[in-house]
Amino acid sequence: MFIASVIATTVLSFSGVVLEQNGFVTSAQEKPASTAEVKIDNFSFGPAAVTVPVGTTVTWINRDDIPHTVVSTEKVFKSKVLDTDEKFSYTFTKPGEYPYFCSIHPKMTGKVVVQ
Repeated sequence: MFIASVIATTVLSFSGVVLEQNGFVTSAQEKPASTAEVKIDNFSFGPAAVTVPVGTTVTWINRDDIPHTVVSTEKVFKSKVLDTDEKFSYTFTKPGEYPYFCSIHPKMTGKVVVQ
């Protein structure tokens, strides 16, 4: 079984497949999805500014003891009210700067820069 797997991997590697991991084969043209995380805690977003490539999904996690929101100042995205340990995610498909704030506590601000 092991020899058959090695032979199959070798044959596949000659046809443009470059990686086999845990039984999954990934082509050189495929890029893994990017992710980033912003923690909401102590009335702040951390990090306050995050720079990510186009296609990245950013997830905000409320680690505070009180509810918060994540709202784009440009009305691009808006979370529901997030209680402790709840999450909100948004995938950024276009380059640009995306400032945001907590609508419950407007002095809480952050920014996602997409390149």
